[in-house]
Parts: sequence; structure tokens; C-alpha cells
Amino acid sequence: MKLRFAPSPTGLLHVGNARLALANALFARRNKGKFQLRIDDTDTGRSREELVGAIQQDLEWMGITWDETFRQTERLDRYAAAIEKLKASGHLYPCFESEQELAAKRETQIRQRRAPVYDRAMLKMTEQQRAQAEANGKVPYWRFKLSGRIVRWRDLVMGECQVKLPSVSDPVLVRTDGTVLYTLASVVDDLETGISHIIRGEDHVTNTGVQIDIAEALGARPDHFRFAHLPLLLDENGGKLSKRFDACSLRTLRQDGVEAEALISYLARLGSSDDPALMPFDALAQSYDLSHISRSAARFDTRQLLAMNHRYLAQLPFTTVADKLPKGATEAFWLAIRSNIDLLSEAKLWLNVVEGDIIPPVQEEDEAFLQDAAALLPPEPWDVETWKAWTAAIKDKTGRSGKSLFHPLRVALTGEEHGPELRDLLPLIGRKRALARLLPSQV
Repeated sequence: MKLRFAPSPTGLLHVGNARLALANALFARRNKGKFQLRIDDTDTGRSREELVGAIQQDLEWMGITWDETFRQTERLDRYAAAIEKLKASGHLYPCFESEQELAAKRETQIRQRRAPVYDRAMLKMTEQQRAQAEANGKVPYWRFKLSGRIVRWRDLVMGECQVKLPSVSDPVLVRTDGTVLYTLASVVDDLETGISHIIRGEDHVTNTGVQIDIAEALGARPDHFRFAHLPLLLDENGGKLSKRFDACSLRTLRQDGVEAEALISYLARLGSSDDPALMPFDALAQSYDLSHISRSAARFDTRQLLAMNHRYLAQLPFTTVADKLPKGATEAFWLAIRSNIDLLSEAKLWLNVVEGDIIPPVQEEDEAFLQDAAALLPPEPWDVETWKAWTAAIKDKTGRSGKSLFHPLRVALTGEEHGPELRDLLPLIGRKRALARLLPSQV
């Protein structure tokens, strides 16, 4: 068994293709198969060298490793050989229409309420007509002549699938400059490098039917590949996630403080019948089952991801995150805040609350209350019991209790409506800062 992930270095990895990378890697690990990283860089005009490293970095951050890797630009000779084989067998035919001519044909078909499928007009060209076109300076691009059958396969997620090739345009496989397109290059790579299973998005279902036809034209047996098509991801509102890819790039999520284990735990079971559970990569692999994935579209909910990240951070020891925390953060600080943050980046805000010179808002009706609270501040040293003793004294003095007691103190001491337990924060804030925040007008 061998699976692959084949990103194009034209953009950063986002949660959509990270989910597919993870699915392939987990399935391979569970079944003791191999995992291949293939860089689809034949689109030299859009491919960027720096993104190759960025993709590898993102995958490694997720815990994904690979047994082999290569770039498609290293295999151009293999694509050229496949092109010649398909030409010799009559599966590739030259075409000379311009983009404008093709667009006009499509518009006519749509007006006539016909499917905009390529009409194969170029198959009717005689050798003399082709020679005349080339003599006039036209250079052909090459289309693959689809077999016209119905391609069927048993999908590991979608069940019985079929693609009616007569309703699909013959795909262009070779550009006018002789360069190969993804549709052919991918098939050649999968055949020649021994890929057995292909897990990808359901937007590739039609492409799968086409590529099966191409693979068989190159000599593959009908059942050479096993396919699994994962339903696409939608956003929280049911819209296309593609509109939010920039916000959902792995680089952005990582910079915001999303942890790898939280992300892979969320993505691995997104859209499946399995309940989300925090697990490292190897444990996720042992439980990963394609048959548990729903055939309906899944929704990527940032709130659910943050909840998973929150759970992950809440159980992390200080030694694990010490080098990621802002300078000056101590173990006591981390233990105080870890159960109240969704992202590691929020630690900076709370360190400023503890150590910074903040000026909290004070309601006029609370000024006298806060003056009484300041007068009752006990001397240091303070510990986790200080908060309880102090607030008990304030209650006896003012008669306040519940929200009317605790809320003004929290806002005055932290500038925030909610947050970590004040019994843990108060010793970190210290008496001098606490006094200055309770009596800002006297500082």
C-alpha cells in the first residue's frame, strides 16, 4: 500500500488540503503503508520555490513525515514518453482552435440548451488540413480522446460512483508549448511510483473518471487504484471554505497559537461519526477509519477548533510551553492562565495584565467600594488563600456579595470582564499594582 499527497507550491497549505494530507498519512500509517510527498510544480509560472519549504514545514509541524518525495519537474522525460505512447495509440489528437473560438462554441451550446461539451471537431481534420494549419503558423495543443463509456468504481467513502464520459469534454493534456498538464502528469506518477490508494476531495470525482480512462490507455488494469473522495469542507455558515483560505492557512493558525495536536485531532474526525478526541498522530492513525466519514459536506467551525485547542492547552505542563511563552512568564503564571485561553498567543495579554501598568475602567458607583477594598488589602506575602480572605473581609465591610462584589474587583484588577481565577492572579499582580488599580485617581 502506498498513498501520496501532492500539493502545488502556488500557495500556503490551508485547512482544506491539510485535511487531505492528514487523511492520506493516517490511512497509510494505520495500514503500515508508505506515504509519498509529491510536489506538483509543472506550472512553472505560478510555482514558488519558497513555498516548497513552507509546505514541508507545515506538514512536519502536523506530525506528518514521508517515505519518499520528488518534484514533477524532475520527471519531465517520463511525461514526454507517456505523451508519445498516447499519440502512437491514437488516444491523443491535435487541436488548433483558439480560446475565442472555443468560447464561442460554448456560448452557442448554452444558448441551445446543450451541455457545453467539446465537439471533437478537430478529429475530422485531414492530414492536409493539419499541414495547412501548421504552415499558417498554428501550433496544436493535444486532447485525450475519452472512451465514451461509463467509468464505475467502489469508493471507500462515497460508495458506488460513476462518471459518464460522453458528458465530459476530452481533456487537454499537452499545451501548445509541449508542456504537460496535471491530469496526465498525475496519472503517470501514480502508475510509475506504485501508488495504490488515492484520497482526495469530492470535487475530483469527475477527474477520477477521466484519469481512470487515461490510466487504462497507458496500460493499467481497471482496478489498479482504490479511491476515496472526502466531502468538501464548508465554513460555519455553509459557504465555500475557499473564500476564507487566507484566514485558514496553517501558517496563520500556527502564528495565532493553534497547536498541532489540536488541529490534527479536529481535522481527523471532522465530518465523521467519531467524537472529537485529543490524540497524538500515532493514536489518531490507529483509530482512523474511512468508513466512518459521512458522505455529506463537513463544516469547519473555528469555534470548535478553538475549543479543542483550549482543551489541549489546559493540560500542558509548563516545561512543554516555556519556550513559546512571552519573556518573563513563570510556571505559576502558566498554571494560572492555561485553563482560560484558547490560543497560546493570548498569554501575552495576560502577562501584561499581571505585570503591566494598565488603567482599568472604574464605574463611578464602584469608587467607594473599591476604596474600601483597597483599605482592606492584606500585607504581603500573598498566596492562593489571600483572595478568599480578602473578599470575605470586603463582604463583611460593604455588605456586597456575588456579582456585585466580585465583578468590580475583577474589572479593576485586570481590566477584563472574564478571565483566570483571581485567587491565582492576585499573588502574581502583587500588592503595589493591585493598590494602584483599585485607586487609580490617587496614583
